[in-house]
Amino acid sequence: MPTNRDTYKYHFKKGNKIVHTGITNDIDRREKEHRSEPGYSKGHIKQVGLRTTRDAALEWEREQGKEGKPIREE
Repeated sequence: MPTNRDTYKYHFKKGNKIVHTGITNDIDRREKEHRSEPGYSKGHIKQVGLRTTRDAALEWEREQGKEGKPIREE
């Protein structure tokens, strides 16, 4: 049974500071969305690792939150 590895893990950074940690299936679209938010126009996305499954990415995102990194609100 094939596994869909269609989800990216990322950090959105301003300079060297991580201001958002998240997951997406379209990393270019997501970067544009972040950059359209006030104060984020000069930020950029740094992909973390390779594409993975959505379930694995969600678990990674939860772990990032436990480590104190800024994540999206559910």
